[in-house]
Amino acid sequence: MLRSASIVASILTAFGLALSSAALAQSAGKPDLKKGADIAGQVCAGCHGADGNSPTPANPKLAGQHAEYLAKQLANFKAKPGAKEPERNNAIMAAFAAQLSADDMRNVSAFYASQPLTPAAARDKTLVELGRNIYRGGIAAKGVPACAGCHGPSGAGLPAQYPRLQGQYAEYTESQLTGFRQGTRANNASMTAISARLSDVEIKAVSDYIAGLR
Repeated sequence: MLRSASIVASILTAFGLALSSAALAQSAGKPDLKKGADIAGQVCAGCHGADGNSPTPANPKLAGQHAEYLAKQLANFKAKPGAKEPERNNAIMAAFAAQLSADDMRNVSAFYASQPLTPAAARDKTLVELGRNIYRGGIAAKGVPACAGCHGPSGAGLPAQYPRLQGQYAEYTESQLTGFRQGTRANNASMTAISARLSDVEIKAVSDYIAGLR
C-alpha cells in the first residue's frame, strides 16, 4: 500500500508542470499570438510546420498541445544556472531555445496551442490490443500505471499538468519513451521510472495506440 501511494504521489508531483508554474504564467499577462506566429514562422516552422503539424514523424506535432507544457519543454532545453547540461539534451533545440526569451517561449507556445491538430494514425494492427491494455490499464505486474490515469481516456491531457498525447506520431512518442528509459531525456522523474519498466515491444505498442487516439 505504501509503495502504491508513493508511486501515485510521485506522478502527481513530478509529471508535467506544477500548478504553481501555471499561476506564474497567468500572472505574466496574456500571450501575444501574433508575436508567437512570427516566431513560429522564423524559428520553428522548418521542423514543426508553420501551424505546428510537423510533416516529419521524427519531429513532434505541436498543434493543439497545452501552452504551459510547450513553454516548459522549451525552457528545459536551456541549462539552468550551475547545471552542466539542460534537462532535455538536444543540440538543435538548445540552439533554437537559446534565441528565445521567456516571453518568446510563452508567445510561441500559446500560438501553437491555438492551432488545430491534424492527427497521426495508429498503423500496427498486431500491437493495438497490447497498446490499448497498457494505455487504459497499465501493467500491474511491473508497477506501470495506466497512461489514461494522467493523460485521459482520449489522450487529451490536462493543461498545466499533463501533455496532450492523442494523434502524436508513434515514432516520436516511441523515441521519447526510449529516451526516458535510457536517461537521455531527464526532465520528468516519473516518466523515467515508468519507462524503465517497459520493454521495446510495450513502448512500440502504446506509442502506436496513442497515435490513433482522438
